[in-house]
Parts: sequence; structure tokens; C-alpha cells
Amino acid sequence: MPKTFHEMPRLRPATPLLDRAATPEQLRQLGESELDALADELRQELLYCVGQSGGHFGAGLGVVELTIALHYVFDTPRDRLVWDVGHQAYPHKILTGRRERMATLRQKDGLAAFPRRSESPYDTFGVGHSSTSISAALGMAIAARMQGEKRKAIAVIGDGALTAGMAFEALNHAPDVGADMLVILNDNDMSISHNVGGMSNYLAKILSSRTYSSVRNGGKKILSRLPGAWEIARRTEEYAKGMLVPGTFFEELGWNYIGPIDGHDLPTLVSTLRNMRDLPGPQFLHVVTKKGKGFAPAEADPISYHAITKLETDAPRYPKPVSGPKYSSVFGQWLCDMAAADPRLTGITPAMKEGSDLVAFSARFPDRYFDVAIAEQHAVTLAAGMACEGAKPVVAIYSTFLQRAYDQLVHDVAVQNLDVLFAIDRAGLVGEDGPTHAGSFDLSYLRCIPGMLVMTPSDENELRRLLTTGYLHAGPAAVRYPRGTGPNACIEPALTPVEIGKGIIRRHGKGVALLVFGVQLGEALAVAERLDATVADMRFVKPLDETLVRELAEHHQLLVSIEENSIMGGAGSAVAEYLNTQGVLKPLLQLGLPDYFVEHAKPGEMLAECGLDAEGIEAAIRARLATLDMDG
Repeated sequence: MPKTFHEMPRLRPATPLLDRAATPEQLRQLGESELDALADELRQELLYCVGQSGGHFGAGLGVVELTIALHYVFDTPRDRLVWDVGHQAYPHKILTGRRERMATLRQKDGLAAFPRRSESPYDTFGVGHSSTSISAALGMAIAARMQGEKRKAIAVIGDGALTAGMAFEALNHAPDVGADMLVILNDNDMSISHNVGGMSNYLAKILSSRTYSSVRNGGKKILSRLPGAWEIARRTEEYAKGMLVPGTFFEELGWNYIGPIDGHDLPTLVSTLRNMRDLPGPQFLHVVTKKGKGFAPAEADPISYHAITKLETDAPRYPKPVSGPKYSSVFGQWLCDMAAADPRLTGITPAMKEGSDLVAFSARFPDRYFDVAIAEQHAVTLAAGMACEGAKPVVAIYSTFLQRAYDQLVHDVAVQNLDVLFAIDRAGLVGEDGPTHAGSFDLSYLRCIPGMLVMTPSDENELRRLLTTGYLHAGPAAVRYPRGTGPNACIEPALTPVEIGKGIIRRHGKGVALLVFGVQLGEALAVAERLDATVADMRFVKPLDETLVRELAEHHQLLVSIEENSIMGGAGSAVAEYLNTQGVLKPLLQLGLPDYFVEHAKPGEMLAECGLDAEGIEAAIRARLATLDMDG
């Protein structure tokens, strides 16, 4: 059995076996009898590494044995191993030649938080979002067959990711084409939040259900009085199990189902994978693991230990600056307050109760709280159906995950002009999780939708007021806000809306007007003090405050739009389009996210790279003013 650790090691542990297994090729030179000890060393190394760098934590601890077994049995990277989401891939990174770089995890120019093709040949598919692994592995299996290559494609997917429709689409397709592939279901009864829905409950609870126990125990009790009773009882039990265990579902789809087996039993894992390695057609292995396995605090509280920050080994040199509450917390409080005021309100989230801070709402209003699991498309159309019948749904969703439900946003909500409010968290750059999790495009993909109200609060109080504005608006509305904390603005307790389509001047100046869409207001005000510029908190991307834009254009030499969104098609483009339609010839400097995927780093480093910190904004403005002076 794996050892259990109770604290994070501050000094690098001694790992003689792991030292001999820096790559899968070296790992395969070890004897099977050494693998359990290797697992203990790998788990301790993972504890040490994540303690140094921070990052996703519990999921990796849960798949230590599975990771070892996969690389031990299969000829990786020739055999293609695809991890779903990638939260669990740190042990994989350690075993595939990246152990010495683990201290750079999630840092600028360091290892990525998730598997990435450009980082290692062992990372066969780049991930970050849920439920893509089976489709990707199926594509690899088909391509191998077309090329006449005998190699295996293996997808490792969690029970949380299996709640998404995309996973079922791939499960349904693979038997139809007879793909030689293996899907491993890592069933730990835990995604980021507790899984919900029929599939998760089915996988986690069926073997201990009252129905199954009644059939087994009742059948044995009755048949024990008859000749050959024990044999009949055994067959009755097998029949009941065959009818009830998850394998029935997958077998009906056309998969050869094996399991469930203990995902922490290395000898069983190795022998089972060897047996399945050369079987033709779609193979499905159900593995039961425990998230946070081997680290007692993570086993006890897997949600809190989904990801951690790095250990502080020294006292901080400077006190942390005072900051306000997290934007997600402001949303969570607003949701409870508005729900208390309006019984029609419902809250919907795709498996992000903690991340979007619906914890208090779910406790206070359980009948109006709906966690739909990892099913973003369903979340949006569910809201549309509710709105059709007079409910007032609020969809709490990350910007990057709303991309997955764009058709539903357009077709099911906007075309029908339904009364749905989207609270879009993690807008803009999110830091160490990198481009797969950044909310870089929401302003661009929202403002082109007819009838959509799109708002960008600049602080905590503005978030509360704009949420109220969007909720009271009759039609689809979106409020986008970033990860992290605000500037500690005073939050008004009242549920007070603002006038739709009206921005506000935060500083009067001359020469240059800064049109701010979102939380760069603080940086803009700092720059404006040095340049004696005007600052407008625009609030609305759609409808744009055209009157304010025209007034600023009439009285200033240069307009500067600032947004933490792609420059292409974003709020600055809205300003440019308006000026063009009015025939107003005015220099416009558009500042935002560049036309490339900004790599993972600390949020401040990413903003500096994009020129969206105060220094970058000022430098860009001075450079443009210099060209205007030359032209003049």
C-alpha cells in the first residue's frame, strides 16, 4: 500500500529509485518488485516540487501508480498517451525527463501547468479544458491505422470529465470505426467540485446500492434452503452485478469493459494493462483512485487541495498591499442578495461552485441552485429554457469555458432575445494556468451578437451595480470580470443599477483621453496624472456610449482605448467603428491583448508583456504622441 505523508517536505527527499527512472525507457528497466517503492518516492517528490512552485496537486497524487504503470507497460511516446484536462499530469512530467525543471512550473519561460506538445514528445496532445482526450486519442488511433502503424492510443479521463457530452460523442463513435484504443476511466468520485448527475452517481454508488445488496442478500437467504443453494446464489449475484455495474453501459456502446480495479494496486494495474495492451478494438478500463492519495490533508479535503500556492520558506520582505475582496466573492454576495429580493432568480454553474463562489448561494437557495457538471452547452440552453417560462437565470461561468457554449449563446439565447444574465469570471489574463484558461476573447465574441448587453466593471462596486443592471435588463446580458481581487472600492449594499450605455468621466484632463473598459482603470488614472489626461470609465462595450466617445474626440488630440481583451474585434474596435461611421477622423491608439497566445507567467508579468501595466500604457501613449507631433 502507498505510504501516507502528513506534511510537505521542505528539503528534497532522497529518491534512489526515481533517480534511476528519469525517463520511461529507464523506468522500464526496473523490476516489477521495485515499482511500489518507486511510487512512494514519486509521491514524495511531487509533494516537494509542488511545495516549491505551487500548482495543481490532489489529482496528481491520485494517479501516481497509474502513471507509473502506463509508462511501464506501454512504449511511450510511440504509444500515444493523452491526459484529459491535465491537472493530474505532474507525475507524468517528472517521469518524462522534466524532473529538474519542475521548480519552474507555471512560471514565465518555465514548464506549463498542463501537457503541451511543444514541451515534450511525451505530451502527445495539448490540453487544459475538460473532456477532449477520447476524441483526440480516437483521432490518433485512426491516423495510425491509415499509416499502417501498430501503436496504441490511450486516453485517461476522470469521472468528472466524463459528464461532458463531448466524451460521450467520442465513446459512441470509436466502436463504429473499430478503433484500436484504450480509454482509462480514473474514477475518484471527485472532479474539482463533487460530481453531480446520473453518470457520476452511477459510477460511484451502484456497487453499494440498496437494490444490489437486496438482490444479493435476499437471494442468498432464500436459496440457502434449497439444494445447490450456494452455487445458485453465486450465479444470482453475478447476474445482478452484470445488470447493474457500469460495464453494462459501456459494453452496450461497443467497448470491452474491464473493472473496476484498484488504481493504487500497482501489480494489478501492470498485469491488467499488459493483458489489455494487445487486444484489438475499443478497450475500456475502469480504475478507482483517491484524489490526494498519500497526503493525509489532501485526502481529507480534496477540494481545498485541488491546487495550492507554493510554501513560504522565508518571511516576506514587505507586507502585502491592502486589496479588496475577490471579484468572485463580490459576485457570490450579489447573487445571494438578489435572490433574496427576487424569487425568480436561479443560479447555474458548470461544475464551478467553488471557483465562481456559489457556495453560499447553494446553501441558502438549494432549490434554485443548479450545478450541471462539466456541460457548458447544457448550462446555457438550460438557462434559455428557464427564461422561456419566466425564471431569471444567472449563468456563472469562466470566460474560457463560455467559448465551449458559443452556439447555444447565439442560437438558444440571443436569437430568441431571452432574459439570461452571464456572470463571466476569469476574464482577461489569468496567470500561471496559461492560454488555455485565459479569457482573451469574450468582448470580441460577445459584442458581435445582436441584442447582447456587454459590460466591463472597473472595481468591486461597479461589478455589483453592473450585475444588477444586467439582471434587470430584459434580454441577454453579460458582465465580465477578472480573477483575483479588486482595488478595495467601497461597496454599496443597495442593488442599484446604472443607466444602460452610459460611461463616466473619472478624471478631466487635456490632450489625451483614455477610454477604459474594465479593471485597468487604476493604471489609467496613474498614467493620466503624469500626462494630465482625461480618463473615462466606459462601463459598456455594447451599447457603446457614443455620445461620450464623440465628446472626447471633439476635445482631445488622441483617444486611447484600454481593455484586457484581444485588440481584434474588442472594445477598441467598437470605438473605431463608431468613429468611422460618423466620419470622425481622430487618432485612436488601441491597447489590449496582442495577436498571439500569451504564455503562462505571473499576472503582472503577463500584463507588462502586453503593455497593459502603467509603464506600458504610458510608453505607448508617448510614442504615439511623438508620431503625431512629427506629423504636425
